[in-house]
Amino acid sequence: MPAPSNHFKHRLKAGECLHGIWLGFADPYATEMAATAGFDWLLIDGEHAPNDIRSIMAQLAILDGKESAAVVRLPDDDPTRIKQALDIGAQNLLIPMIESAEQAEHCIRAANYPPKGFRGVGSALARASKFGNITDYLATANDEILVLLQVESMRGLSALDDILALEGVDGVFIGPSDLAADMGYPGNVTAPPVREAVLDALRRIRAAGRIAGVLSADNSLIQDCKMAGANFVGVGIDVSVFTKALRILAAQYRPD
Repeated sequence: MPAPSNHFKHRLKAGECLHGIWLGFADPYATEMAATAGFDWLLIDGEHAPNDIRSIMAQLAILDGKESAAVVRLPDDDPTRIKQALDIGAQNLLIPMIESAEQAEHCIRAANYPPKGFRGVGSALARASKFGNITDYLATANDEILVLLQVESMRGLSALDDILALEGVDGVFIGPSDLAADMGYPGNVTAPPVREAVLDALRRIRAAGRIAGVLSADNSLIQDCKMAGANFVGVGIDVSVFTKALRILAAQYRPD
């Protein structure tokens, strides 16, 4: 069985703008429902949602063969977590809280087999290789894995150009919420200084020929981000969409 091509990676690298949402329920049933909506991608959140390696694996299994590509956001940049996520079948990773070129390079090396990196070789027992049935997995994995690095602090922004200069950085995602807090505007991602910092970063990312990512529930900010070059575009969070819809429904029948 030949290795599957990561069409999601190749579409993004070709400059196509793809839209998706965050999945925070940490439940395969909810993930399967989200997969019927028609988004280009769905991100399984291992940083802020109550996911572990098994719940992530279950959701990856649900998304196999679906039109929506699976992206996994890890809790941190731990090389062991990177290795485990790849071994269970994740092809697209988002790694949070990147603040230096050295940290970024370590993540890239952790996601690649030697000689490009130091990812441990355990593909014979890994779901990623269909338990050894993808006979060229070791030879193709480095080319088919997508690594997106999440920059979400002033320190990270100051290192952005150095991060973008590294070989193997497929793209950089700007996290507006953490950046707003770090800039002194907690909970206010549309504050003018935050907005301009986000847009400036996205322009620099695309100018460097990398995938540029962002997440916002604010449509005005999303449109500005797309104009600045964002092409990995998160437009919502399933938990927020669900709770908002419930509150609207409840309000229709609540006594004044």
